[in-house]
Amino acid sequence: METGTCYIVGAGEFTARNLNPGKGDLVIAADGGYAYLKAAGKPADFLVGDFDSLKDVPDDMDLIRHPVEKDDTDMGLAIGEGIRRGYSSFRLYGAGGGRIDHFIANLQLIADLSRSGIRAEIVCPEMDVFAVTDGSLLLPARRAGTLISVFCHGDRAEGVTLRGLKYSLNEANLTAFHPLGVSNEFTGEAAEISVRHGTLIVFGYADCV
Repeated sequence: METGTCYIVGAGEFTARNLNPGKGDLVIAADGGYAYLKAAGKPADFLVGDFDSLKDVPDDMDLIRHPVEKDDTDMGLAIGEGIRRGYSSFRLYGAGGGRIDHFIANLQLIADLSRSGIRAEIVCPEMDVFAVTDGSLLLPARRAGTLISVFCHGDRAEGVTLRGLKYSLNEANLTAFHPLGVSNEFTGEAAEISVRHGTLIVFGYADCV
């Protein structure tokens, strides 16, 4: 099992915020995400996808090419390559904005990873998105008033506890049919979000917003 982080860059809305891979990390370009990496001066270890959104496919890099008609997204295929190489921590860039259906697909991907005990987050220009299943998520302190929302992924999430936020919860139950966890706020302290049974999707806005 690799101890580093797998960075995957897709073709959605991009930010280079905290995109600083180091030794032991893996960088995968998912189709059109290669153009973002090239513009940011960040090298990719290889490219994955059907290459329907990348105009100029490089001929001097390793490519894992898939057909356009397939049962997975380019981001999902790239995640699979990271898992096969032993990574259990993922940071997804270019995974939000643009097409809302692709963003929802990426939310499903990080939720599925969390159910397998794999940590994953989506890094957007204005926020970070996390998933947590049957466990806890610790978030470092952000400026007081910075927004954070917590949603149930699936019918029900039981035993949800929120600490360090303006509006706390203790062993509450959330459902997919009522947005109880929307528009909470950081208080300037670290926050802890836990769920006893089920999966949560957490949207934490960046301090700069």
